Amino acid sequence: QVQLVESGGGLVQAGGSLRLSCAASGRTFGTYAMSWFRQAPGKEREFVAVISWSGGRTDYTNSVKGRFTISRDNAKNTVYLQMNSLKPEDTAIYYCAAGRIYTNFVTRDKIDYWGQGTQVTVSS
Repeated sequence: QVQLVESGGGLVQAGGSLRLSCAASGRTFGTYAMSWFRQAPGKEREFVAVISWSGGRTDYTNSVKGRFTISRDNAKNTVYLQMNSLKPEDTAIYYCAAGRIYTNFVTRDKIDYWGQGTQVTVSS
């Protein structure tokens, strides 16, 4: 069992930055690929970024490439999402997720555990 708790969301102006954190419980954190998803009002939950269990591989959805960076610290059981050059269209609830299988574009069926989400609002 893995429990995930996100933090770091908030309100920021366009062009600004935020850093999301996801703290995981459980001694098996280091064996999971970790992802970030987001869900905007009235839209489906979508994949944002993924990092392999070792941190050696990362992949991003096209709309955030060059602006967002996913990282992890297995000693701290934590995964991060650094978000720079934020745009109003980045406004969403951001979810941390854990899955056993690494793919370069993660679908929801690959996820074993979800966090509760943290709100990110980007004003224009």
